[in-house]
Amino acid sequence: MAGEVHLDALDFAGVAAVARRGVRVAVSPEVRERVRAFRAHVERIAASDEAVYGVTTGFGALATVRIPPEERRELQHAILRSHAAGMGPFVEPEVVRAMMLLRARTLAMGHSGVRPGLLDALVAMLNAGVTPAVPEHGSLGASGDLAPLAHAALCLTGEGWALEAGEAVPARDALARAGLEPVELEAKEGLALVNGTDGMLAVLILALEDLRLLLKTADVTAAMSIEALLGTDRVYREELHALRPHPGQLASARNIHRLLAGSPIVASHRESPHLVQDAYSLRCTPQVCGAARDTLAFAEEIARRELASTTDNPLVLEDGSVESCGHFHGEPLAFALDFLAVAAAEVGAIAERRTDRMLDPARSQGLPPFLVPRAGTNSGFMVAQYTAASLAEENRRLANPASTGSLPTSAMQEDHVSMGWSAGLKLRRVLRNLARILAVEALCAAQALDLRAPLEPAPATGAARERLRREVPFVERDLFLAAHLKTAEELVLSGALVEAAGEVVELG
Repeated sequence: MAGEVHLDALDFAGVAAVARRGVRVAVSPEVRERVRAFRAHVERIAASDEAVYGVTTGFGALATVRIPPEERRELQHAILRSHAAGMGPFVEPEVVRAMMLLRARTLAMGHSGVRPGLLDALVAMLNAGVTPAVPEHGSLGASGDLAPLAHAALCLTGEGWALEAGEAVPARDALARAGLEPVELEAKEGLALVNGTDGMLAVLILALEDLRLLLKTADVTAAMSIEALLGTDRVYREELHALRPHPGQLASARNIHRLLAGSPIVASHRESPHLVQDAYSLRCTPQVCGAARDTLAFAEEIARRELASTTDNPLVLEDGSVESCGHFHGEPLAFALDFLAVAAAEVGAIAERRTDRMLDPARSQGLPPFLVPRAGTNSGFMVAQYTAASLAEENRRLANPASTGSLPTSAMQEDHVSMGWSAGLKLRRVLRNLARILAVEALCAAQALDLRAPLEPAPATGAARERLRREVPFVERDLFLAAHLKTAEELVLSGALVEAAGEVVELG
């Protein structure tokens, strides 16, 4: 049905639609029947004396403690209260909504052994727009995202906090305003709500959408800078890059070559000997941005596999047995998240170098110092480049991997952890920094292209410049630059620059 996302047909676009655009979630009768069939096995075990982790025993290092039948329901509520131990600022609602959706997807696979009613309640909370308040700190990425998921699940039971207009309010009140009743948990259901990699996967899937756009944007801003710096278009030809056929490199080179097509600026110096070879920050852009594209493709495959996985523990199998496993360990996601941070940091680093080159009269091929007509009296874009440099340097620090760190917990039962949640949170910061670096480059490149008048840029780069000029004027003299940088950042994040260039040439 249009306007709905189905749990049994969930893909990356569906996750982003629910998390960011409030699209409704649907649960099919087939999903409910599958969940009901697996639940029957758990109810059989819960009524027996069989020792099954998290059903008739305690958790973590307390797995050897047997829980009497009359306390097993309380056990499921207790795990949420004790594990909802996060601290710090609250995670953005889009991450929480994606995490809730992915936990619902896991429950819908049946192997968690919950009741269909619990799945319906989680989906109803999503559809009603009730967003739990989830603190940033608390997950080690194994046994999954325990603290973040516990904060979300506790809200489902009417305890803990929900977010309304950015403020934490009692969850029970938020549920009541949405016309929802708190959930009473049964055997295994508290454990099933917290044990998995859904927080890490949520961050990864949203990051994939963001980075896809930023890599296209980086090709657009790079082409604008190459043109402004009187760079050649010859090094982006298809036949050259076919000799080193990395898919991402080929795609980036193809984009830049198309963006520069028909440029009077490039044509004006095509036969000029002013440079034998362009600087690496121009000439090697496809190699750097292309490597980032290939890293993105790797991370997409990891996310695709995880989206098809059940990451709970223990798992209910088809034959009715319940087996412990380590599927909640976040290492596959942690590696992908860390790798993306490295890639995104490098895309920002090379963009900042292009920006610096445009501002330096010794290297800018005749542009005025700091891209302002009356330099000296005016400082132009001098400190905008400082900002880009500070962001690039912060990204270098954030690109240090989180996944190589591990501190044992739970009395040495959980003696190796992935730190995938931390990898994800710092990746989100890296991507926002990258967007800002590209915004600085776009602003400087547009100014430089204007300064090349009467020569005109290519139709595609010109379209990107004109889209920027609808919001930001040419800088004749110093003005309050931060406001224009913020506007440029919004144009990057919205995809407006890519859309403008993409109306002229096809971008891959």
